[in-house]
Amino acid sequence: MSRHVVIIPGDDAAPEAMAPTVEILKSLALDLTFTEFPSGTEGVKRYGSRAAFDQALRAAIDQSDTTLFGSTNGTTGGIWYLRWGKQTFANVRPARWRPGFRSPLKNPEGIDFVIVRENLEDLYMGVEGDLSLLAPLSLTSAITRQPLHTAARGKFALKVITEEGTRRVVRFACELARKRKAKGGKGKVTCTSKYNLLRESDGLFRAVAEATVRNEYPDLVYEQYIIDDFARRLVASPSELDVVVMPNLYGDILSDVAAGVIGGLGLAPSGCYGETYAYFESVHGSAPDIAGKNIINPTATLLSAVLMLEYLGYDDAAARLERAIARVYAEGRTLTPDQGGTATTTEFCTAVQAYLSN
Repeated sequence: MSRHVVIIPGDDAAPEAMAPTVEILKSLALDLTFTEFPSGTEGVKRYGSRAAFDQALRAAIDQSDTTLFGSTNGTTGGIWYLRWGKQTFANVRPARWRPGFRSPLKNPEGIDFVIVRENLEDLYMGVEGDLSLLAPLSLTSAITRQPLHTAARGKFALKVITEEGTRRVVRFACELARKRKAKGGKGKVTCTSKYNLLRESDGLFRAVAEATVRNEYPDLVYEQYIIDDFARRLVASPSELDVVVMPNLYGDILSDVAAGVIGGLGLAPSGCYGETYAYFESVHGSAPDIAGKNIINPTATLLSAVLMLEYLGYDDAAARLERAIARVYAEGRTLTPDQGGTATTTEFCTAVQAYLSN
């Protein structure tokens, strides 16, 4: 059965990574069809306005099986619809070191874990406002035992953690851990949040996670760490990790740390999964400082495409593409500047294509 993919190349340097990635996908001769959009600036021009461009993206997304999304500076729309419109609640961010990756660690061998970030709740619900709005609630600090001083000039942000939202992302993390265990993985789930201080919100996340794993997944090892201790472990002993589940804000920040541990944001893919839809994008930003230079590292985009192929059921093609990328790094002759090489984006992708063709 043919699968339909929407390609949204993004802004600044991101389209320079997306274009050759799409060409590589097409060369795999899979039963895939593509709807390809222009970059953000060109899209706004072509459709007449940002709103019209965004509407076209939403319509295409609704008719597709998945989306491959390039990094945006805000000009390209669609990302909010992909997340909240499609309810893609689990943000999966793998961190796997491969020979040739320029890790800052002395011994990065064995680093192969995945951060599963709850993607819809926490502070990212965007409920903020003036402190004065909280005055009618007569809130008291659980830390100081004093009434909240709502007469001060300031702002608040609402942190929301629900049992339902936590349970579904933890179950997703557990199913992923089982899949990895079947392929020789550790079969371990690590939960982290600031549950020692934020006992109501982060405490709920921890309690639901622990109960879910212990009651529903007795075949998995479960461990939990306070978020600051986990941050230390992420750098000091990352090879001990397998699948890590955490609330939205922590996952956003610490997945960038995870990318740094293996060698940089240019190596970090991601996928956002819901019950009926998923989309895939590199973790890095749109890199405006190198736009037009043809030196952006396309690895994150390519590895995001690997995740996409797996999602669509093309496991063999995904494995072929992943092996080709790994061979380019192991060879070490055609790496982009962020990885210590001098190759262009185009040259890197040509090298990947060569290994796919052999």
